[in-house]
Amino acid sequence: MKRQFHPLYIAGLALILGLLLGCSGGSTSDISKSTTPQVTTGLVDVIISDDSTEDWATIGVKVLSISLTPQGGGSPVVVYTASSPVPVINLVQLDQLGELIGNAQIPAGTYTGATITISANPGDVMLTAAADPEAGFAGTAATTVPSSQIQIQGTTGTAGSLTTTVSVNLVSPLVVTAGQSNQLDLEFDLSHPALIVDHTPAGAGSTFWAINFRGPLRHHPIANIASFLLRDIHGMVTAVAANNSSITITRVFAVRPATNPETATAGALSRTILADAVNGTIFYDVDAKSRSVIKDFSSVAGSLTGKYVRIAARYQVDGSLVAVRVWASTTFNSLWVSPEGHVLHVNKTTNVITVENEAGVGVPVTVDNNTQFFFRAPSSGTADSTPIATGTSFVANGFIVRGFKVHVSVVDPLAVPLVAQSVDIEVARYGGTISSANSTSFMYTRKFNTLIDNYTFTDAYASTFKWWYFTFPTQATTGATTFVATVGGAVNFGGTVGTLPVWGTSGNTWGDSANPTGWAAVSTILQPTPVPRGTVSTAWAANSNGGTIAMTVPGGANAATVSLSNVSGSATLVYQVDRTGNVITVSPVDLTTTAGQATVASNLVVGTEIKASGVPQSDGSIKAYVLFYYTGTMPN
Repeated sequence: MKRQFHPLYIAGLALILGLLLGCSGGSTSDISKSTTPQVTTGLVDVIISDDSTEDWATIGVKVLSISLTPQGGGSPVVVYTASSPVPVINLVQLDQLGELIGNAQIPAGTYTGATITISANPGDVMLTAAADPEAGFAGTAATTVPSSQIQIQGTTGTAGSLTTTVSVNLVSPLVVTAGQSNQLDLEFDLSHPALIVDHTPAGAGSTFWAINFRGPLRHHPIANIASFLLRDIHGMVTAVAANNSSITITRVFAVRPATNPETATAGALSRTILADAVNGTIFYDVDAKSRSVIKDFSSVAGSLTGKYVRIAARYQVDGSLVAVRVWASTTFNSLWVSPEGHVLHVNKTTNVITVENEAGVGVPVTVDNNTQFFFRAPSSGTADSTPIATGTSFVANGFIVRGFKVHVSVVDPLAVPLVAQSVDIEVARYGGTISSANSTSFMYTRKFNTLIDNYTFTDAYASTFKWWYFTFPTQATTGATTFVATVGGAVNFGGTVGTLPVWGTSGNTWGDSANPTGWAAVSTILQPTPVPRGTVSTAWAANSNGGTIAMTVPGGANAATVSLSNVSGSATLVYQVDRTGNVITVSPVDLTTTAGQATVASNLVVGTEIKASGVPQSDGSIKAYVLFYYTGTMPN
């Protein structure tokens, strides 16, 4: 899990360098001669990133363009325009990672907003359910949703040219300074309850999925570009530097829907990537099944141009990219077959980990005594290139579980079964219900549909531990004291539903002083506890902080109080979901306004169907992050 500090964040941008384009004019002895004004620009790396989801294997989008809004007004400055055909970006694979998709030179200056345009024709957003989604998921496991059942909200244009445009205000301005590096992280929030809203009508009818990009996009400034984690970059080598210190690649993307064998389409990015002259770059020749450590590209330069590469790279402070590991092959499919995705199953008995690919299919990979495990740590070249473990004991000790985000490299892409040469752990995430919190650690309990995946895990606090509510991620709290006091809340619906405790998820680091030989939680987010869809049992009652309702759920014997906030910047997100025939409309209701409060009061009456997401409090209530209420055709 990475750097979540604000509830609304999507794509990211990293400013690399400023280029002096030109300056000419008269001598200082003759001021009457005219001079040409100095013009400065900065090169912007355009990055798309996202948060996590367990229910989907593919959420594919086509980003058409991204522009920045200058401070004080003026024409938008385009920083990204998609190539043709427009590549499909699978957001699920970007769990806490950045996808480098393009770059552009823009005028130096200050920018206060970003606008992203997404293609919104039928079929432009692709949804494939995960192979083993969470209980209560409305879709069918490992199945692609027909485009006719996907409805993108807020579209404009005519048939065949539909788009949806999302504007994001920057938390802090992006200052483009010549010769300096700056970054902007804009992120799709896949865990946002309003991004994908399902509606299955009571009685009979197809499930429709409403896609709402306006809201689940958020901005978070990158505090340290050298710590920013990029997704592996796929490209084709177009040149090797004369001194062999770097290669230049053209970005490529996998074709979607998938082909067999997998093929690639060119993107809009051309990028230079350096070899690691200090720590060495691990170079895998996939075709020859060989591995070497290189400090420049001289030993492979003769055959590298024209090959496909997959590169695990890290940013330097100056914005340049250094290759930690490089895989090279004459065919794109040989690189793509190594599974990338979330760990779906871990079998400690057989030493097999199953990684879910983009098609929602679990790919089993055998771990043997030679398999190396790496934990991506871009802030340290040495740590990023040094394995944290080798062999099967890593699996046996429970150091990798369902939900980790990994990219596996296999010894032989044609072998059956596949054997892991290396496993890059990009995100080490534990999560579930929280218990037994004390001053040194706390316990996660997680249950899945597949029993073998269940786990309990005692997570130590890392030396830099911080936590926050998912609702208010700008309000990070350092240390364990307030965390222990907060996570003891629960809401008791009684009956077969029972008690719902606090739910959280933690991003972990390896080898912290708190746990030198294992994982320790760097940050923990108290996430909305899954609450079944229910009905209002006590109508809306306004108060100075917003208001409350009571709700009951099927199978529960008790009503629970749900509090909604109207405080600007941290207000509960309220949405009206209407279905008329096969048309779904998701409309936000602004609880910070008088009109919004009046709308809520008139709709949250006894009997209204609702779905609430929030954090249980110590008094037994739910502090709501998102609340949906339904009109028109009622959901099942």
